[in-house]
Amino acid sequence: MNIIRYLTVTILFLLHQTLVIAQLPNSNSDIETKINALLRKMTLDEKIGQMAQYSDMTQRSTALAKEGRLGSLLNVRGAAKYNAIQKIAVEQSRLKIPLIIGNDVIHGYRTIFPIPLAQAASWDPDLVEKAAAVAAKEARAAGTHWTFAPMVDIARDPRWGRTAEGAGEDPYLGAAMARAQVKGFQGDNLANPIKVVACPKHYVAYGAAEGGRDYNTVDISINTLREIYLPPFKAAIDAGAGTIMSAFNDLNGMSTSANRFTLTDILRGEWKFQGFVISDWTSINELVSHGIAGTPAEAGMKAVNAGVDMDMESGIYTEHLPKLLADGKVTQRTIDEAVRRILRIKFALGLFDKPFIDAKRESSVLLHMDHLQLAREVAGKSIVLLKNAGDLLPLSKEIESIALIGPLADNKADPLGTWACEGRAEDVVTVLEGLKAKVDPGKIHYSRGCEISGKDTKGFAEAVRFAQEAKVAVVVVGESAPMSGEAASRAYLDLPGVQEDLLKAICATKTPVVAVLMNGRPLAIPWVSENVPAIVEAWHLGIQSGNAIADVLFGDVNPGGKLPATFPRAVGQVPIYYNHKSTGRPASDSNNFTSKYIDAPITPQFPFGFGLSYSKFDYDNLVIRPTKIKSTESVNVSIDVKNLSQHAGDEVVQLYVQDVVASMSRPVKELKGFRRITFQPGETKTVEFTLVASELGFYDESMQYVVEPGVFKVWVGTNSAEGIIGEFEIVE
Repeated sequence: MNIIRYLTVTILFLLHQTLVIAQLPNSNSDIETKINALLRKMTLDEKIGQMAQYSDMTQRSTALAKEGRLGSLLNVRGAAKYNAIQKIAVEQSRLKIPLIIGNDVIHGYRTIFPIPLAQAASWDPDLVEKAAAVAAKEARAAGTHWTFAPMVDIARDPRWGRTAEGAGEDPYLGAAMARAQVKGFQGDNLANPIKVVACPKHYVAYGAAEGGRDYNTVDISINTLREIYLPPFKAAIDAGAGTIMSAFNDLNGMSTSANRFTLTDILRGEWKFQGFVISDWTSINELVSHGIAGTPAEAGMKAVNAGVDMDMESGIYTEHLPKLLADGKVTQRTIDEAVRRILRIKFALGLFDKPFIDAKRESSVLLHMDHLQLAREVAGKSIVLLKNAGDLLPLSKEIESIALIGPLADNKADPLGTWACEGRAEDVVTVLEGLKAKVDPGKIHYSRGCEISGKDTKGFAEAVRFAQEAKVAVVVVGESAPMSGEAASRAYLDLPGVQEDLLKAICATKTPVVAVLMNGRPLAIPWVSENVPAIVEAWHLGIQSGNAIADVLFGDVNPGGKLPATFPRAVGQVPIYYNHKSTGRPASDSNNFTSKYIDAPITPQFPFGFGLSYSKFDYDNLVIRPTKIKSTESVNVSIDVKNLSQHAGDEVVQLYVQDVVASMSRPVKELKGFRRITFQPGETKTVEFTLVASELGFYDESMQYVVEPGVFKVWVGTNSAEGIIGEFEIVE
């Protein structure tokens, strides 16, 4: 590559990467003037107080708020409670600086939507943005200004429990979902009383925890960091995210809560981030456990100097920063910059002008009918049809009898999923309730069958009897909500307890069986996949679970979701993901001396992007123009997609590329475009994509972003394992 071409590609890439340079919504020079004036008035204790966050209203936090030595609280929920603590801060403290209240509004505040992994299965960023906007509206009405979301960690190991909180295994899909959620939470104006400030987490590479064990170490190449784990964070920052959360894990030997390379060099230097960084819960104190700090004071020094502006819960900044400053281990400028960033968000939120909220508004906003309708729509579009042998689904509403079986069939708590904020079991529509709303309740015979965990099979007999007497058996199985999320890593990915045995017993009756899965991660279910005629992946769908599942089972909603993560056949295949690198001996069924297992197929159970529909789609006429482009140009890709069925339905058209020969080994496929489109019966649409050459590069041995000349294969199809193939070439 000659120097002129190299510089051109680099400049184009940097321009593309900085279309939005992390400018905060409604940030302006007037705010900066006010911040400077306030900083001049603040004592050291008041400044450090802004850098402290504690949980809930306690005697300690109330006293600190009164003294002007508290910047933030988390886990304060409800308008009355919020107004009470804010009144202390703005009326009794010397400088009347308001508090910023944060909460884990991960997939809804009171109206609980599907878990983020399920929302990613919708492959519908616009819909995800709407869900985040509802979550923000409810949260702000209840006194929350700040959500610790979106979680944008890439998860390639489904044993990791926090897989449920993110968008799966792919950086392109993950970036799209990150942008959508930030836009939904924040909008264009943080001072808008229906918006909250976003906090993408956990920065960075937390999803690569070794062995899928939560909080564990991460050891990856810088290339992998930049190409896989950083892009969703960059997308969130480009979308305007006002804050970001440092993670628990170490990264290549340095804790991510004391990692200057990621927190300052990349985040502030390369990305020009203007917001503030908060630690995860006591993650600063955990630098001692990591072995990179000998004392809490040293941990505080390393964290603040690396770029962590606010300390969540550990109290280290409050206790140790004054002496660290006096000893010259932390500079006044470092403290002032951290405080400046925090105050900037508070001003942007309008907290200085309107610190209180109308407590009467809370009850009218939470669980608004419009919110429930959207929750049902999002849940329906998040469902993935994994198998439908003999077109068993959709069921007829005229069916004579249904056996509804399983520990999750009439369960109100677990469909809420992990991190359900103010979600309540009483608000959940169960599958039993959803089915009863569709057909005569007298046709439905319900049996729990077994518990989610444990070995008790006493309930099998009743369940089998109901199945024998029914025209179809719908068996709802999976994980409880606490089985996924934080501190919920699993060594095994099969159905817990005796749930698979229950399915086997029901299948033995010869009654047609529909398995409905509720889970927060990909599962390894080879027997189920091979023996159950119809399988519906329903995840943890939130408070409208039962209605959405019934909508799909009876065909009122045609499933169109696609998997955001690969489903393995066995835990031994993990980590498993579609965009892996090739090897010198790529896996081959016909050659033992290739990269594979001797006791399992080389393919996953269900590939990334997979999902069926009640419609049948045909792909034809792939056109790529032009077939040769320069590194400064783009290529247009189009394909004709036809709905061959009599059912209107959604198809997620997916585009993948491969850089065939490069100076560094490249993935066998990379998602570079997708569109979810509704097709009427018999309708054909031409679906178009634009591939920009500057987005097809990678980081070379010198960590320089390059777009190299050469041939690129293109696949357009229904999932990552299928598609029509074409190619184009980037030339000098």
